[in-house]
Amino acid sequence: MEVRTVGSVGEIYRISGPLVVAEGLKAKMYDVCKVGEEGLMGEVVGIRGDKVLIQVYEDTSGVRPGEKVVNTGMPLSVELGPGMLTTIYDGVQRPLPVLKEVSGDFIGRGIEAPGLDRKKKWHFKPTVKKGDKVNGGEIIGTVQETSMIEHRILVPPNVSGTIVEIYEGDFTVEDTIAVLDNGIELKMYHKWPVRIPRPYKEKLPPEIPLITGQRILDTFFPVAKGGTAAIPGPFGSGKTVTQHQLAKWADAQVIVYIGCGERGNEMTEVLEEFPELEDPRTGKPLMERTILIANTSNMPVAAREASVYTGITIAEYFRDMGYDVAIQADSTSRWAEAMREISGRLEEMPGEEGYPAYLASRIAEFYERAGRVKTLSGHIGSVTVVGAVSPPGGDFSEPVTQNTLRIVKVFWALDAKLAARRHFPAINWLQSYSLYADILRPWFEQNVAPDWGELRRWAMEVLQEEANLQEIVQLVGSDALPDAQRVLLEVARMIREIYLIQYAYDPVDTYCPLEKQYDMLKGIKMINDWMFQALERGKPVEEIIAVKGKEKFARVKFEKDYKPLLQEALEEIRKNLLGE
Repeated sequence: MEVRTVGSVGEIYRISGPLVVAEGLKAKMYDVCKVGEEGLMGEVVGIRGDKVLIQVYEDTSGVRPGEKVVNTGMPLSVELGPGMLTTIYDGVQRPLPVLKEVSGDFIGRGIEAPGLDRKKKWHFKPTVKKGDKVNGGEIIGTVQETSMIEHRILVPPNVSGTIVEIYEGDFTVEDTIAVLDNGIELKMYHKWPVRIPRPYKEKLPPEIPLITGQRILDTFFPVAKGGTAAIPGPFGSGKTVTQHQLAKWADAQVIVYIGCGERGNEMTEVLEEFPELEDPRTGKPLMERTILIANTSNMPVAAREASVYTGITIAEYFRDMGYDVAIQADSTSRWAEAMREISGRLEEMPGEEGYPAYLASRIAEFYERAGRVKTLSGHIGSVTVVGAVSPPGGDFSEPVTQNTLRIVKVFWALDAKLAARRHFPAINWLQSYSLYADILRPWFEQNVAPDWGELRRWAMEVLQEEANLQEIVQLVGSDALPDAQRVLLEVARMIREIYLIQYAYDPVDTYCPLEKQYDMLKGIKMINDWMFQALERGKPVEEIIAVKGKEKFARVKFEKDYKPLLQEALEEIRKNLLGE
């Protein structure tokens, strides 16, 4: 049986930034401790002989050796229950609006606030009855948490028994809603250690795409539900806007946005923008299905290291209810930097570029928690992880980017040169890849169009051919090329400028449904075929390239009811090219 260390008290021996060394303390790895007179929250990260190393999640200035350290005997855990949606948390699940009420605009030290509101009452409707046997992870009832999300109350994964009492009515999260035959009382919430993945029955293959409404992502580099993707890119290339677009438009029911070590002004934009955003499917506020975890670069470094675990544990909890959850982690580079700083304080042997030797395994552990699974209750749920990486100077060869690429299946490479040319999203189609593309192809061919895969392959070949010709064009100019290659360059330009460029702030173009994506790309392929037919019939290449109707075709993406304009533009181009 495990020996509990509750109430063990020691004292501070040494302090180095967020790292506190205590002596005379009985502790296990990852126990949460209260450090100093103010009771700062910390976590045991090392035990060396009689010394216990604690990383503190708050500013340690002013804390002195000799002050007491109390071990709670519990690992860092999150509270999982109704009331999490719409909330903004810090890295260790303290609700920021509550902290503001207590300490004003600047968070005071040693302040504690529960992750869930203890006073609010929720109406609980049981879905099981007296005498039913329930196992860990099963659903025993529901609460309408927001107008969009029904919160399914789960039996904690490590609990099972037969229900002897169950109640319907209005309860707080701490009230007992059911009693099992073994005397265990079930409440609407339970706690779960953030570093331990939540259990499930089986992992399912990633066969269904996460539709984002972003043309370059859905058509060329799709991500599966339960998949992993990385967005590396230099400063100003559009990582955060791409993450915002995914949070707004991806067809996941719940969004967890982790602002991990980002600049305060960027996080402020998210915090101000998200509550005002409208969910495109229901017209209700997007926050009703969103949880924000804000841990900006000026917040304590150790809490940043914990924030990604807090976020993914919350995501797994909603997955266990049978929901599709998308996590946006912005950015994992700042998380790795927090690990590097703490590792340095622990005097561990540094690895590449000063990062700890276990950097790769920590990144892998995080992304491995993604997946589409059959839950303990028999539902299908998924967690899709999209991590932004901010390599210094846009250098993709640095350790965080390289270790991330080893694990994730989708790579959306942001390019500073494209951003400088105002080509957004600035995703480089020659560097990016998706290992899900072939797995998801049957889904697209069945649900969108039978020639989807063929059309995608054709467009990629045109873009690749254009890249091969660019060197010649830069040397001698496009006029020196054979006519067929000049036509191909024009088709590639249309794919780039009409199809790949998408305006995040345009009310229509911000989201492009799959049907429209297919119609637009099919339209470009038809124009390509007509151009080459006209060339064979002897039409001058200058007239083919300057054909009238292309401007009308380019306007299609800005039209909500686009089909009449698309037909009109294609008809005009066909007549002007072939004269039929």
